[in-house]
Amino acid sequence: MKIFFEKDTFQTSEGELGITFIGHGTLMFTFQDKVIHVDPWSNLADYNQLPKADIVLITHEHHDHLDLNAIELIKEEDTLVVLTEECSEKTGTGLVMKHGDVQTLKDMIIEAVPAYNIQHKRDNGQHFHPKGAGNGYILTFGELRVYVAGDTENIPEMKDIKNIDIAFLPMNLPYTMTPEMVADAAKMVKPNILYPYHFGNTDTNQLIELLRNQKDIEVRIRKMS
Repeated sequence: MKIFFEKDTFQTSEGELGITFIGHGTLMFTFQDKVIHVDPWSNLADYNQLPKADIVLITHEHHDHLDLNAIELIKEEDTLVVLTEECSEKTGTGLVMKHGDVQTLKDMIIEAVPAYNIQHKRDNGQHFHPKGAGNGYILTFGELRVYVAGDTENIPEMKDIKNIDIAFLPMNLPYTMTPEMVADAAKMVKPNILYPYHFGNTDTNQLIELLRNQKDIEVRIRKMS
């Protein structure tokens, strides 16, 4: 379990955005006086020591993304937990957002977008992340739009995701994308800054090489294995 986490900051017209890279598929955003936790997971951090959440975003129901204990530790009375329908059935609570939903929550604009597999399947033939079950989220911080893709492949719906400043795309085989798939997704989304995340043992240098000629996309590598 890590104690110290990498953090990047970005200046917006409405204040500083801080992104804390907790690891795997887990992030924390700080903006103005708000704290947004994404897929908090107790294996990665002591959530007794981290700031309480104004908003918690859960992408899907797998145990490394939906951790009820972590949510309980960062939740306060007015914390909003945003999740999928299947996650809500497991928690018995929370605000369900479906694909295409746009909500203004605590003065934050949050959009839910699809996240699913097309190719990668379990031995029984089922996709690791079936279509319709998981969410990605787009968050707006001032003028910055941040896309957290969740567990997904380079799905056609990414062509409809526009004006992204910062994107988090997963690269963890066999569950999500190969470096080639991430490069394709990045070319669809066209973020100014791309963070591969949830990448396990995948060689991030492969992605850097694949996007070497995409001068408008800056690939940043952080400790998100």
